[in-house]
Amino acid sequence: MSSAETGFHPGDRAVLGRPGIAALLQGLREEGYRLIGPTLRGGAIVYDEIQGAEELPAGWTEQQEAGRYRLARRADEALFGYAVGPRSLKHLLFVPRLRLVQLRRRGGSISRTDEAEAPPRLAVLGARACDLAAIDVQDRVFVDGPHPDPDYAARRRGLFVIAVQCGQAGGTCFCVSMRTGPRAERGFDLALTELLDDGHRFFVEVGSDAGASLLARAGASSAGEDDARAAFEVSRRTATQMGRKLETDGIKELLYRNLEHPRWDDVAERCLGCTNCTLACPTCFCSTIEDATDLPVDAGQDVVNMGRDSASAGPSAETAERFRRWDSCFSLDHSYLHGGSVRASLRARYRQWLTHKLATWIDQFGTSGCVGCGRCITWCPVGIDITEEAAAIRAGDGAVAAGKG
Repeated sequence: MSSAETGFHPGDRAVLGRPGIAALLQGLREEGYRLIGPTLRGGAIVYDEIQGAEELPAGWTEQQEAGRYRLARRADEALFGYAVGPRSLKHLLFVPRLRLVQLRRRGGSISRTDEAEAPPRLAVLGARACDLAAIDVQDRVFVDGPHPDPDYAARRRGLFVIAVQCGQAGGTCFCVSMRTGPRAERGFDLALTELLDDGHRFFVEVGSDAGASLLARAGASSAGEDDARAAFEVSRRTATQMGRKLETDGIKELLYRNLEHPRWDDVAERCLGCTNCTLACPTCFCSTIEDATDLPVDAGQDVVNMGRDSASAGPSAETAERFRRWDSCFSLDHSYLHGGSVRASLRARYRQWLTHKLATWIDQFGTSGCVGCGRCITWCPVGIDITEEAAAIRAGDGAVAAGKG
């Protein structure tokens, strides 16, 4: 059904009652989408597969600080009364482990399978402005670059997005500094602002024809100016609540001229090299390749017989597979070249991460690699704060500790 037949069009604004959220999700399920939304799992609010609105974290929020995350009850029944959890949308598009090719031997012939399975059609409810900005960043890497990634591109094409405009900032948020939030302006099919005054309802912005069609079936009505003002006030108020701030003026040049700043030694003494920051980051895309076969691990000396057709040849591998999986620039092996790792110290690896995120990414892709979601701060076990490290380097601009690479 086209938007012309529904009464709503991209750019329109509507109001939806709380029961309308369940109607939206039901409509998506009827269209064959798997639903991904915020839900309580493992002591956190995470994006995960849900079956319906009853699994949303009604009445829950979270408290975040450097190295600290705690769930807390709200005084109301807001469905989206939190900031961001540990899991971004990255795992839905740039999947943690992807089979690239499979080789099978049957008798004397070898067959190859490298056609990827058709990815599921996913509909995401609750995407925040910073997460949509992160998808835009990854699109530049995996879709708009000279060598598009076919799996990412296929998953991206099938993604339906219902964004939620943030109604509160987290203790580690700094999206205002990065100009990525708290209000999403594009990248969604529908965008909701939760309004809790004068009844529980949602101000809805239509971003696509598909969103317009779904919204009409959910029983929405056109929004008035009072609803629009209330929604924009929510975003304005949230923008004043940022838990962190990052000064971005000239940051690329600042980091380039401070590659030997003593602050790198300071942070290296605290960093555990655990990779949490890169795994939680919605834009980091480091990966590695791993190969696997079905050769028994206890084959021992019989491995020399692999490939023989004789029945007495012993264990032999019938299948070999190659996978791409997430990696991290904090891993020693990630920068391994013949003879050893290029970045053998935590000092070098943290410097690589921060300068890539805030400086060299700009040269590569025309934008910062940071969207200000604050996940790297919250989920660092020792509370290392990217905004604090950048500020310390700026405060000591020009201070050099020569000879420490």
